[in-house]
Amino acid sequence: MMDNFLIGDFEGPLDLLVHLVKQSKIEICDLKLVDITNQYINFLKLMKDMNLDIASEYLVMASELIEMKSRFLLPRVDKEEDDTYEENPEEELKRRLLEYEKYKESVSSFRSLEEKRSAYFTKVPERIDEYTNQKIENTENVTAFDLLSALEKLLERKDYQKPLKTKIARRELSVNDRVSKIRDILKTKKRVDFLSLFEEVTREYVVVTFLGILEMAKNKEIILKQDENFGSIILERVD
Repeated sequence: MMDNFLIGDFEGPLDLLVHLVKQSKIEICDLKLVDITNQYINFLKLMKDMNLDIASEYLVMASELIEMKSRFLLPRVDKEEDDTYEENPEEELKRRLLEYEKYKESVSSFRSLEEKRSAYFTKVPERIDEYTNQKIENTENVTAFDLLSALEKLLERKDYQKPLKTKIARRELSVNDRVSKIRDILKTKKRVDFLSLFEEVTREYVVVTFLGILEMAKNKEIILKQDENFGSIILERVD
């Protein structure tokens, strides 16, 4: 009884033949050319009866099998004067199937290694000096790294201080809104501490505030200063 397999389930004629051998529960070394040829032809006939297109490579293999079968069944005529070695068709088929099985096992091993390797991500080492030491436009001695470092410390401190249960009402924030708010603050104060502008520690609030400060520095509305290493970062209004 034929299992529910279609031509598209196989990678080629040899793949189909290996399947038929395994389905017969015999080893490739023990297969009979006549039997495997009959099984192969019956499979193709079944596919044809189902109105399925059969790739030409499967039909070529069918013709090869039939030719091998005919050579195998025909009586051999001994030719004393002919020293040419002719391989037994059955042995020839066994050799091809064994080579294909080894090939398929190798491909399966490589595919498994590829899947394992895909779980890792590698990155070429590079220096980050050009980023950490780069000053933000219109600042005296403050780098982007300094701002991020100060912000990270603030978030850590706020995280320890927040209550166990909090409920924050969601509201829409924009960079322009925060810039306007910071401008209002700087109208009454010429200098303001960088961290004091982060009254809330929600993700949206922190992001728009940080971007607002960078935009104001870029537009030369403020100057960022740090009097000493690891000291407070100050925003100073540009008059």
